[in-house]
Amino acid sequence: MLLKFSPANAKTKRLYQIPGLQKYLQNGRKVYSLDLLSGWTCPGAKDCQAKVIVDKLGKRKVQDGRDTQFRCFSASQEALLTPVYNARKHNMELIKGAKTIQKIRDLIEWSMPKNCGILRWHVAGDFFKRIYLEAAYQVAMNNPTRLFYAYTKSLKYLANLSCLNLRKGIILPNFLVTASLGGKYDYMIPLLKIRTAKVVFSESKTRLPIDHTDEFASRPGGNFALLLHSTQPAKTPAAEAWQKIRTTVGGYSR
Repeated sequence: MLLKFSPANAKTKRLYQIPGLQKYLQNGRKVYSLDLLSGWTCPGAKDCQAKVIVDKLGKRKVQDGRDTQFRCFSASQEALLTPVYNARKHNMELIKGAKTIQKIRDLIEWSMPKNCGILRWHVAGDFFKRIYLEAAYQVAMNNPTRLFYAYTKSLKYLANLSCLNLRKGIILPNFLVTASLGGKYDYMIPLLKIRTAKVVFSESKTRLPIDHTDEFASRPGGNFALLLHSTQPAKTPAAEAWQKIRTTVGGYSR
Protein backbone atom coordinates (compact mmCIF):
# COMPACT_ATOMS: atom_id res chain seq x y z
CA MET A 1 0.00 0.00 0.00
CA LEU A 2 1.11 3.54 -0.75
CA LEU A 3 0.87 6.79 1.19
CA LYS A 4 -1.70 9.39 0.13
CA PHE A 5 -0.26 12.80 -0.72
CA SER A 6 -2.53 15.87 -0.58
CA PRO A 7 -2.59 18.58 -3.27
CA ALA A 8 -1.89 22.18 -2.31
CA ASN A 9 -4.48 23.84 -0.06
CA ALA A 10 -5.61 27.48 -0.10
CA LYS A 11 -2.43 28.57 1.67
CA THR A 12 0.22 26.47 -0.03
CA LYS A 13 -1.17 27.27 -3.48
CA ARG A 14 0.45 30.68 -2.97
CA LEU A 15 3.84 29.01 -3.34
CA TYR A 16 3.23 28.85 -7.11
CA GLN A 17 3.46 32.67 -7.16
CA ILE A 18 6.79 33.03 -5.32
CA PRO A 19 9.65 33.72 -7.77
CA GLY A 20 12.33 32.15 -5.61
CA LEU A 21 10.59 28.78 -5.70
CA GLN A 22 10.01 28.48 -9.43
CA LYS A 23 13.03 26.25 -10.00
CA TYR A 24 11.24 23.53 -8.04
CA LEU A 25 8.03 23.91 -10.05
CA GLN A 26 9.31 23.74 -13.61
CA ASN A 27 7.80 21.40 -16.20
CA GLY A 28 4.45 21.18 -14.46
CA ARG A 29 5.70 20.04 -11.07
CA LYS A 30 3.33 20.70 -8.19
CA VAL A 31 3.01 21.39 -4.46
CA TYR A 32 1.88 18.59 -2.16
CA SER A 33 1.74 17.76 1.53
CA LEU A 34 2.03 14.49 3.42
CA ASP A 35 -0.46 14.56 6.30
CA LEU A 36 -1.11 12.45 9.39
CA LEU A 37 -3.77 12.50 12.08
CA SER A 38 -3.48 15.63 14.20
CA GLY A 39 -2.65 15.19 17.87
CA TRP A 40 -2.12 11.45 17.60
CA THR A 41 1.17 12.10 15.79
CA CYS A 42 2.20 15.28 17.64
CA PRO A 43 4.30 14.25 20.67
CA GLY A 44 5.49 17.81 21.24
CA ALA A 45 2.09 19.55 21.06
CA LYS A 46 0.88 21.61 24.03
CA ASP A 47 -0.72 25.02 23.30
CA CYS A 48 -2.47 23.71 20.16
CA GLN A 49 -3.09 20.16 21.36
CA ALA A 50 -6.23 18.64 19.83
CA LYS A 51 -7.16 15.32 18.31
CA VAL A 52 -10.20 13.59 16.91
CA ILE A 53 -11.71 10.73 18.85
CA VAL A 54 -14.29 8.29 17.50
CA ASP A 55 -17.14 7.02 19.68
CA LYS A 56 -18.78 3.57 19.56
CA LEU A 57 -21.23 4.77 16.91
CA GLY A 58 -18.40 5.99 14.67
CA LYS A 59 -19.06 9.67 15.31
CA ARG A 60 -15.99 11.87 15.36
CA LYS A 61 -15.40 14.87 17.63
CA VAL A 62 -12.46 17.06 18.60
CA GLN A 63 -10.90 16.51 22.00
CA ASP A 64 -8.78 19.44 23.17
CA GLY A 65 -5.76 18.90 25.39
CA ARG A 66 -5.39 19.91 29.00
CA ASP A 67 -3.17 22.88 28.11
CA THR A 68 -4.86 23.90 24.84
CA GLN A 69 -4.89 27.67 24.25
CA PHE A 70 -5.98 27.46 20.64
CA ARG A 71 -7.26 24.51 18.64
CA CYS A 72 -5.26 22.89 15.88
CA PHE A 73 -7.10 23.74 12.66
CA SER A 74 -6.36 20.37 11.09
CA ALA A 75 -8.10 18.50 13.92
CA SER A 76 -11.25 20.46 13.10
CA GLN A 77 -10.91 19.36 9.46
CA GLU A 78 -10.68 15.73 10.49
CA ALA A 79 -13.84 15.95 12.60
CA LEU A 80 -15.83 17.40 9.69
CA LEU A 81 -14.41 15.67 6.61
CA THR A 82 -14.46 11.89 6.44
CA PRO A 83 -12.13 11.53 3.41
CA VAL A 84 -9.57 13.81 5.09
CA TYR A 85 -9.73 11.82 8.34
CA ASN A 86 -9.43 8.50 6.50
CA ALA A 87 -6.47 9.59 4.37
CA ARG A 88 -4.52 10.89 7.35
CA LYS A 89 -5.29 7.80 9.41
CA HIS A 90 -4.15 5.63 6.49
CA ASN A 91 -0.80 7.48 6.30
CA MET A 92 -0.28 7.33 10.04
CA GLU A 93 -0.84 3.60 10.17
CA LEU A 94 1.48 2.90 7.25
CA ILE A 95 4.33 4.92 8.74
CA LYS A 96 3.77 3.43 12.20
CA GLY A 97 3.99 -0.01 10.62
CA ALA A 98 7.35 0.76 8.99
CA LYS A 99 9.89 -0.11 11.67
CA THR A 100 13.17 1.11 10.18
CA ILE A 101 14.53 4.28 8.59
CA GLN A 102 15.01 2.46 5.31
CA LYS A 103 11.45 1.14 5.24
CA ILE A 104 9.96 4.56 5.94
CA ARG A 105 12.24 6.22 3.39
CA ASP A 106 11.32 3.70 0.72
CA LEU A 107 7.63 3.99 1.52
CA ILE A 108 7.76 7.76 1.07
CA GLU A 109 9.78 7.62 -2.14
CA TRP A 110 7.65 4.91 -3.71
CA SER A 111 4.47 6.83 -2.83
CA MET A 112 5.55 10.35 -3.75
CA PRO A 113 3.84 11.72 -6.89
CA LYS A 114 6.21 11.85 -9.84
CA ASN A 115 5.35 15.50 -10.43
CA CYS A 116 6.04 16.58 -6.84
CA GLY A 117 8.26 19.66 -6.83
CA ILE A 118 7.60 21.00 -3.32
CA LEU A 119 6.50 18.92 -0.35
CA ARG A 120 5.30 20.28 2.96
CA TRP A 121 5.69 17.71 5.68
CA HIS A 122 2.46 17.80 7.64
CA VAL A 123 -0.25 20.35 7.12
CA ALA A 124 -1.55 17.92 9.75
CA GLY A 125 0.60 15.89 12.12
CA ASP A 126 4.30 15.94 12.94
CA PHE A 127 7.41 13.77 13.03
CA PHE A 128 6.13 11.41 15.73
CA LYS A 129 9.18 9.16 15.95
CA ARG A 130 12.90 9.68 15.48
CA ILE A 131 13.34 7.25 12.61
CA TYR A 132 10.57 8.99 10.67
CA LEU A 133 12.41 12.32 10.77
CA GLU A 134 15.67 10.60 9.85
CA ALA A 135 13.91 8.95 6.91
CA ALA A 136 12.59 12.36 5.79
CA TYR A 137 16.18 13.64 5.96
CA GLN A 138 17.31 10.83 3.65
CA VAL A 139 14.42 11.47 1.26
CA ALA A 140 15.56 15.09 0.93
CA MET A 141 19.16 13.99 0.34
CA ASN A 142 18.02 11.57 -2.37
CA ASN A 143 15.87 14.20 -4.11
CA PRO A 144 17.95 17.39 -4.40
CA THR A 145 15.75 18.90 -7.14
CA ARG A 146 12.71 18.82 -4.84
CA LEU A 147 12.07 21.20 -1.94
CA PHE A 148 10.91 19.88 1.44
CA TYR A 149 9.86 22.00 4.43
CA ALA A 150 8.19 21.52 7.79
CA TYR A 151 6.97 23.11 10.98
CA THR A 152 7.71 20.91 13.96
CA LYS A 153 7.45 20.65 17.72
CA SER A 154 9.39 17.36 17.75
CA LEU A 155 12.62 19.10 18.65
CA LYS A 156 14.01 16.18 20.64
CA TYR A 157 14.30 14.24 17.37
CA LEU A 158 15.72 17.16 15.43
CA ALA A 159 18.64 17.30 17.86
CA ASN A 160 19.94 14.02 16.40
CA LEU A 161 20.43 15.40 12.88
CA SER A 162 23.41 17.12 11.32
CA CYS A 163 21.98 20.46 10.18
CA LEU A 164 23.53 23.27 8.15
CA ASN A 165 22.10 26.43 9.73
CA LEU A 166 19.02 26.13 11.95
CA ARG A 167 19.07 29.88 12.70
CA LYS A 168 17.86 30.28 9.12
CA GLY A 169 15.87 27.06 9.16
CA ILE A 170 18.25 25.08 6.95
CA ILE A 171 18.63 21.37 7.61
CA LEU A 172 19.79 20.67 4.05
CA PRO A 173 19.83 23.06 1.08
CA ASN A 174 16.46 21.61 0.01
CA PHE A 175 15.03 20.82 3.48
CA LEU A 176 13.80 23.74 5.59
CA VAL A 177 12.39 23.57 9.12
CA THR A 178 10.78 25.93 11.60
CA ALA A 179 10.22 25.27 15.30
CA SER A 180 6.57 25.87 16.11
CA LEU A 181 6.40 27.70 19.44
CA GLY A 182 4.04 26.52 22.15
CA GLY A 183 5.25 22.94 22.49
CA LYS A 184 6.58 20.66 25.20
CA TYR A 185 10.16 21.02 23.96
CA ASP A 186 10.40 24.81 23.62
CA TYR A 187 13.25 24.70 26.12
CA MET A 188 15.38 23.14 23.37
CA ILE A 189 15.01 26.12 21.02
CA PRO A 190 17.99 28.06 22.46
CA LEU A 191 20.06 24.87 22.49
CA LEU A 192 19.33 24.12 18.84
CA LYS A 193 19.51 27.80 17.83
CA ILE A 194 16.59 27.21 15.50
CA ARG A 195 14.26 29.76 13.96
CA THR A 196 10.69 29.86 15.26
CA ALA A 197 7.12 30.57 14.24
CA LYS A 198 4.61 31.94 16.75
CA VAL A 199 0.83 31.81 16.37
CA VAL A 200 -0.69 35.22 17.14
CA PHE A 201 -4.31 36.23 17.67
CA SER A 202 -3.96 39.55 15.84
CA GLU A 203 -1.54 41.18 13.41
CA SER A 204 -1.22 44.05 15.89
CA LYS A 205 0.06 41.68 18.59
CA THR A 206 3.47 41.09 17.02
CA ARG A 207 6.35 42.90 15.38
CA LEU A 208 7.35 39.76 13.55
CA PRO A 209 6.49 39.41 9.86
CA ILE A 210 3.42 37.22 9.35
CA ASP A 211 3.62 34.36 6.89
CA HIS A 212 0.31 34.19 5.01
CA THR A 213 1.63 32.08 2.14
CA ASP A 214 4.22 29.65 3.58
CA GLU A 215 6.91 31.67 1.81
CA PHE A 216 8.86 32.25 5.03
CA ALA A 217 8.52 28.59 6.03
CA SER A 218 9.75 27.31 2.66
CA ARG A 219 12.74 29.64 2.33
CA PRO A 220 15.77 30.39 4.53
CA GLY A 221 15.29 33.23 6.98
CA GLY A 222 14.61 34.23 10.56
CA ASN A 223 11.72 34.09 12.99
CA PHE A 224 8.17 34.88 11.88
CA ALA A 225 4.55 34.67 13.03
CA LEU A 226 1.41 32.87 11.89
CA LEU A 227 -2.09 34.25 12.22
CA LEU A 228 -4.59 32.11 14.11
CA HIS A 229 -6.95 30.26 11.80
CA SER A 230 -9.95 27.93 11.84
CA THR A 231 -12.73 27.23 14.34
CA GLN A 232 -11.82 27.56 18.02
CA PRO A 233 -13.38 26.29 21.26
CA ALA A 234 -16.45 28.35 22.17
CA LYS A 235 -16.21 31.19 24.68
CA THR A 236 -12.42 31.36 24.66
CA PRO A 237 -10.03 34.20 23.76
CA ALA A 238 -9.05 32.17 20.69
CA ALA A 239 -12.69 31.98 19.54
CA GLU A 240 -13.10 35.73 19.95
CA ALA A 241 -9.88 36.36 18.05
CA TRP A 242 -10.90 34.03 15.23
CA GLN A 243 -14.23 35.80 14.79
CA LYS A 244 -12.41 39.12 14.38
CA ILE A 245 -9.94 37.60 11.91
CA ARG A 246 -12.75 36.11 9.83
CA THR A 247 -14.65 39.37 9.57
CA THR A 248 -11.75 41.78 9.16
CA VAL A 249 -8.86 39.84 7.63
CA GLY A 250 -10.35 36.76 6.04
CA GLY A 251 -7.69 34.36 7.30
CA TYR A 252 -5.85 32.44 4.59
CA SER A 253 -8.72 32.73 2.14
CA ARG A 254 -7.81 36.26 1.19
